[in-house]
Amino acid sequence: MTEYLSVSTLTKYLKTKFDRDPYLERVFLTGEISNFRRRPKHQYFAIKDEKSIIQATMWGGIFAKLDFELEEGMKVNLVGRVQLYEPGGSYSIIVEKMMPDGVGALAVKLEQLKKKLSAEGLFNPDFKQQIPAFSKKVGVITSPSGAVIRDIITTINRRFPMTEILLFPAKVQGIGSAEAVASRIKEANLRTDLDVLIIGRGGGSIEDLWAFNEECVVRSIFESKIPIISSVGHETDTTLADYVADRRAATPTAAAELATPNTKVDILQYLTTSESRLTSTLQRAIMTRQESLGRLQRSVVFRQPERLYDSYLQKVDRLTQELSHRLRQHIQKHQQAQTVLTTKLSSLRLNQKVTLLQDNLDHDIAALQAKMTSYLEQQKQRADSAYEQLTLIDPVKIINRGFSIVRTHEGQVVKSVKEVTGGQKLAIEVSDGIVKVEVDK
Repeated sequence: MTEYLSVSTLTKYLKTKFDRDPYLERVFLTGEISNFRRRPKHQYFAIKDEKSIIQATMWGGIFAKLDFELEEGMKVNLVGRVQLYEPGGSYSIIVEKMMPDGVGALAVKLEQLKKKLSAEGLFNPDFKQQIPAFSKKVGVITSPSGAVIRDIITTINRRFPMTEILLFPAKVQGIGSAEAVASRIKEANLRTDLDVLIIGRGGGSIEDLWAFNEECVVRSIFESKIPIISSVGHETDTTLADYVADRRAATPTAAAELATPNTKVDILQYLTTSESRLTSTLQRAIMTRQESLGRLQRSVVFRQPERLYDSYLQKVDRLTQELSHRLRQHIQKHQQAQTVLTTKLSSLRLNQKVTLLQDNLDHDIAALQAKMTSYLEQQKQRADSAYEQLTLIDPVKIINRGFSIVRTHEGQVVKSVKEVTGGQKLAIEVSDGIVKVEVDK
């Protein structure tokens, strides 16, 4: 007879096969993300290619360690294990590791961060500051031992030697470099004597330049009150620091040129232009003041100055009259109130009432004392009567009158002949002592 399996038995058997299969313990899978909707903790989505699809699960701890954002349709490479879900009879892959396919994780991370910061407005040209034409002091954030600082110093000394250069040494590559650059930017902004700030390093791979793509560096540049020139890598290299900086220079030399005037002709032209602007500004200011002075001279105040205070004198007279009237009303009101109170006090005859009340109080005290004396006497008589009655039933008094009390050996009073037996010893208490007897059988 054929034995039929239950669905749960079959599913359990298949799950055991899945769990024990060494080829399913660690699967390297490539495909596109499908049906992805970000959830608060654990992520549930699918991995598909042109012909097939498999459900995927990524636990919250693994998802939090990703250094890029999952997106619908993104092609990824992942490592995981395949498991069978018994209640539903379906299988899925539990993702243990994931990375973007093709362009690489860093490129994907860079593009996603660029999109995020751009949406916040950090690259908006409206927020960029003007680079001063003449800088008295220039701050430089770079490695103190690289060629960058030497090129900047050489160029500035050649073009505008009166400019002072202040170096903020920082690590520009490797672990901790982004934090170092961001810290130096904030440190520079604590000063008030810097006209412009140059950040830069030499060329390299995307990994070498990655410090200038970190979010902390980008935000520090954006928040800087000092104009910043970015000079990172070669002309073909572009970092997020270049997008957010107020000016981008292809090389450190170009950055130094942007921070200084070009030639002596430029300086003279700048001075001439500044002189013309200053003269024009002063002339406009003088004309404005002259026009204001003319309007004032033609005004009524200058022609008839007494009209300036006539209205105030009238106001003072009116307020003086109003104040005098209100004072008179206030005084009359209080005088009337005083008269009423005096009349009421006179009608009360307080002295007579106090004397009468004192007499009544003395009479009440005397009556109360008499009642208390009578009450105490009554209570004393009642106490004496109760004492005499108690004396009548006192056993000692009764014995003295010729009576006796019979007690057992245990001290109990014998009330009946039924309470004693032959041979029992008794004690008879009389007025002058105790007589011990034995009951005759």
